[in-house]
Amino acid sequence: MNVTKNAGVTARLNRNCFCITLDRAALWAALDREAGDTAFSEAFIKSRPYLFSNVPVFLSGSAVEEMQGIVDAIEAATKLPGYLAAVLSWAPEIAHLDFGPVGALMGYDFHLDETGARLIEVNTNAGGAFLNALLAQAQKACCAEKGLITTRDEDFETRVIAMFKDEWRRQRGTGLPRRIAIIDDQPDEQYLYPEFVLARQILLKHGIDAVIGDPTEIQYESGRMRLDGEEIDLVYNRLVDFPLERLDHAALRAAYRDHAVVVTPNPHNHALFAAKRNLTLLSDPAALEALGLAADMRSRLAGVPRTFLVTSDNAEALWQSRNRYFFKPLSGHGSKAVYRGDKLTKRVWAEIAGGGYVAQAFAAPGQRMIEIDGSAASRKMDVRLYTYDGRVLLVAARLYQGQTTNFRTPGGGFAPVLVI
Repeated sequence: MNVTKNAGVTARLNRNCFCITLDRAALWAALDREAGDTAFSEAFIKSRPYLFSNVPVFLSGSAVEEMQGIVDAIEAATKLPGYLAAVLSWAPEIAHLDFGPVGALMGYDFHLDETGARLIEVNTNAGGAFLNALLAQAQKACCAEKGLITTRDEDFETRVIAMFKDEWRRQRGTGLPRRIAIIDDQPDEQYLYPEFVLARQILLKHGIDAVIGDPTEIQYESGRMRLDGEEIDLVYNRLVDFPLERLDHAALRAAYRDHAVVVTPNPHNHALFAAKRNLTLLSDPAALEALGLAADMRSRLAGVPRTFLVTSDNAEALWQSRNRYFFKPLSGHGSKAVYRGDKLTKRVWAEIAGGGYVAQAFAAPGQRMIEIDGSAASRKMDVRLYTYDGRVLLVAARLYQGQTTNFRTPGGGFAPVLVI
């Protein structure tokens, strides 16, 4: 089957296939089993009814290859001395420290339409991988099953353990981490707290002690970082304070700066890959050519929507053409303070024009038709590649309504990806 035909087939399936493939009973059983708690799903999943969608998303193999090609090109760009100098020039001082780790479970988020894949953003604290790994295994047969393959990796767990060990060795050289802390602000109140539990259990299963903790509980003295009195060797960092600059993150920041603990992802990883301003460089072919990026890699980065730093010089022109852009804060994360140009008020624009924002050319999300109460309904979709060191660990999709993914949409949530 050729590439064009594959794309046409996936478009038709996303419009017309209403199969409910999720076996929720099987998923709950798997979650309970992996969490080591028979009441886990009842306690944490029941209250999150739109965490998982009932339907899969269909993609062509060529679309997955195109997304992987964009990831490869970004990885190639980050190896260029000129690129590194440029992104560090607008990064905080702590991001200049590079101890070796390349960032655990990176997330590359894409919108896909008839023109191809468009990279919307890169995340160094991408959530959902551990949940999606189980979701992909709890699927029933689909009417379009012939010719499809799931994107789940049967070795996901093994590769995740190898990832953490590799991050440790990149900084420490030899040995293994004895204890890993999964760190986030008020972790048990986070919407994705269930996956912290799953990550901890996987580490424990493979002989690595693991705890979940709040950064305010960290103690650091005499070159040792401790949580609940126990020494921590490695931090799986899920904080959105990327430069670790908040006062209540001071102990973690000090331990990281002193090389006393391995942190992944860390401020350097974020500066290199995920800072919003980096998109102004990655979407500029002339700048990339000047930095020495090969022509084939520059062509792949045509999948990064053109992005501009909002300045006093271009503010008026961007206001006049605002309908063509999304405006995102440089220091933001997720959908915080993100504005679609055609929805902007003069008051909000005054804040944006004051600086601290990028304008990203609008790239329409894909569409997935689902069935709600017997009627067809449209949902937007994006696709996330979970990666480590440029290699894809898992592919998943998210279905939603509104401006951004919010896990509050009936029929929405994480969805497995089936590939033709």
